[in-house]
Amino acid sequence: MKLLLISIAPVLIIIIYIYYRDKYDREPLKILFRALLVGAIISVPVIFVERFLSGYIPDGQVFSAAYSGFIVAGFTEESFKFLAFMVFIWSSIHFNEKFDGIVYAVFISLGFAMVENVLYVLNGGYQVGIIRSLTAVPAHALFGVVMGYYLGLAKFFPQQRIFFIMLAWLIPILLHGFYNFCLMAQQYWLLILMFPFLIYLWISGFRKMKYLSDHSIFRSDWSNTDSFGI
Repeated sequence: MKLLLISIAPVLIIIIYIYYRDKYDREPLKILFRALLVGAIISVPVIFVERFLSGYIPDGQVFSAAYSGFIVAGFTEESFKFLAFMVFIWSSIHFNEKFDGIVYAVFISLGFAMVENVLYVLNGGYQVGIIRSLTAVPAHALFGVVMGYYLGLAKFFPQQRIFFIMLAWLIPILLHGFYNFCLMAQQYWLLILMFPFLIYLWISGFRKMKYLSDHSIFRSDWSNTDSFGI
C-alpha cells in the first residue's frame, strides 16, 4: 500500500498544481478525470508497441540506447499521448483558451506516467519511487507542458496550425528521447548532462506556462507571433 502511495503521490501533487495554475477558467473535473483516464488507458497499447519495437534493437551500447530512447520510448509514448489529445480533447468545447492545451496535455501525460510509475515502483521498491518522483514523473509532466503549449497555439492560430501541431508532436519526442538516451547510454558525461537538461526542462516549462497564462483568451495582447517561446 505504501509503495502504491509513493507511486501516485507525485502525480497528484503535479495535477493539483496544474489545476490551480489554470486561474481564469478552470476545466470541468469530469473532463480532467477523462483526460487522466485516457492517459492511463494508452499505457496498454504502448506496452505492446514498445515490446514489438524492442525486438529490433541494433547492436552497440550507444546505438541501442539511441534507438530505445528516441524510438521505443520517445516516439511511441509521445505519439500515443498526442493521438489521445487530438481524439479526445482537440474538438472539445472545453478547450476554449490557450492554457487549456497545457492542462489537458499534462493530465494525459500524468495518466500515463501514473501507470508506468506504479509498475516500476512495485518492482523496484522505495528507492525507485523516490528517484522517479523527482525525475521521471516531472519529466512526463514537462513533456506534456511542451505538447500542450504548441497545441494551445495551434488551436487559436489557424493560419499556423499545421506548424504548431507538428511542433507539438515532434519536440516532446525529441526531449523524451534525449532524456531516455542519457539514462540508457551508460556514459558518465551523459548522466552529468542530465542535470542541466532537467533544469532546462523546468525553466522552459514554467516559462511556457506563464506565457500562456499571462496571454489568456480573455486578454487582447496577441497582436503578433514574434514573441512565441518557440
